Amino acid sequence: MNRTIILLVLLITSITTDAAKHHFPGGKCYIYRYNLCDKAATSYSLNAPQLFLSEKSIERRQRQGLPIDSTDLPVCQLYIKQFNVRGAQVVGTSKWQNTVLVQSNDSAILNKLGHLDIVRKATCVFIAPDSIDSPGDVRWNVHQEFNRWDSVKNDPYGMARNQIEMLNGIRLHELDCTGRGISIAVIDGGFQNYDRIPAFKSTHIKGTFNFVPSRIDEIVKDKERGPFHVIDHGTKVLSALAANAPEVHIGTAPDADYWLLRSEAEQIEQPVEEDLWGMAVETADSVGADIISSSLGYYAFDGGLGNYRLQDLNGQTAFISREASMLANKGMVLCNSAGNSGMGPWKKIGVPADATDIITVGAVDREQRLASFSSIGPSQDGRVKPDVMAQGAPAALISGRGTLVHDMGTSFSTPIVSGLVACLWQALPNKTAHEIIELVRENASQYHEPTNIFGYGIPDFWKAYTSQQKQ
Repeated sequence: MNRTIILLVLLITSITTDAAKHHFPGGKCYIYRYNLCDKAATSYSLNAPQLFLSEKSIERRQRQGLPIDSTDLPVCQLYIKQFNVRGAQVVGTSKWQNTVLVQSNDSAILNKLGHLDIVRKATCVFIAPDSIDSPGDVRWNVHQEFNRWDSVKNDPYGMARNQIEMLNGIRLHELDCTGRGISIAVIDGGFQNYDRIPAFKSTHIKGTFNFVPSRIDEIVKDKERGPFHVIDHGTKVLSALAANAPEVHIGTAPDADYWLLRSEAEQIEQPVEEDLWGMAVETADSVGADIISSSLGYYAFDGGLGNYRLQDLNGQTAFISREASMLANKGMVLCNSAGNSGMGPWKKIGVPADATDIITVGAVDREQRLASFSSIGPSQDGRVKPDVMAQGAPAALISGRGTLVHDMGTSFSTPIVSGLVACLWQALPNKTAHEIIELVRENASQYHEPTNIFGYGIPDFWKAYTSQQKQ
């Protein structure tokens, strides 16, 4: 057998191994979401918010003149205790929507819990599949240096210049508005090697959380580093925001503070991920984040469990969209990807891209032409979607191996915008979340003639800033 044939056999073997399916560990598992009737048994009071909200979260609301209301009260502990019965386990809650998430190997137990007096509605949001795709080999070595052809001599922005310059963001950086003092939560599916890549050495990472239940995460090939490092989608997203590799790649907000939150389980696509995203959002609120950058979206799930219809894209039908639509009233700006369904039968944005009072981001190429994959709007109730466009066909990024790559998707146009929102807010600290969102829209290239494909167009962040200096 010659060397070429041997290499081909090894390649086929490797592909077969990586694509192998494994039985779901521990047999069947179900997760139900229970919408509760009230918070009548709460031990907390709106008169003492310091007992359930962080100081920064309270300050953010006060600065923007936003009330603390009943949605901020934690789910009643007395109610939660009723779900901790033999054979069932509470894995999370949403205080904003007053829900409890419970898992069990016995669906009969979960159905019975749905008849409790405190339950208004019970929904199955996860059914363990019979088998699961094994993740690929994630034991990637991290490159300590870039290839010499990746650098642009004497240009600190390197390969990222075009994607920042397109939005007129470099002029904000020249004012020393690079995100300093702004806290950004990045919600994604995995941040491989974020703690080892030299381009993130100076990144201010305040903390990390993994919201995917261990029951779902039991199949992880890289047991040593854990599920947080299984994929590098979040690493690439973070690089568009925070990378600091002069002459190779600079992110849009290199001096911001970051929280890395994992809500996406890469081996499944089921409604429970909406709940996990909600848990991440509420944690972002509790730690005092100002901006959330989310490159996640949904409309169809495994086995058709909880699939959405086009008529559901109204910002209030989907659990995740209701959660997203509350963010600006909590004082935070959400930038969320529009989706990559433009060339498929669905074509439209997903959820939570349909939410109200957020910035939904589509993708264009280097010449500001529409990326054919970028999902279109409008929302079902007629609102302009996407809101704005940025470079995502392709975007310059840093991979989980620490190398410069170019990748396609609204996943990557979104953090480019998120970072410049942070720079704008640093420059205009007295603005509210609602005002920042409207400033971004008003100063986009097609604000007066929006379309369901290009939204309000390409935002001009320098124009957004200078428009406020004239007042």
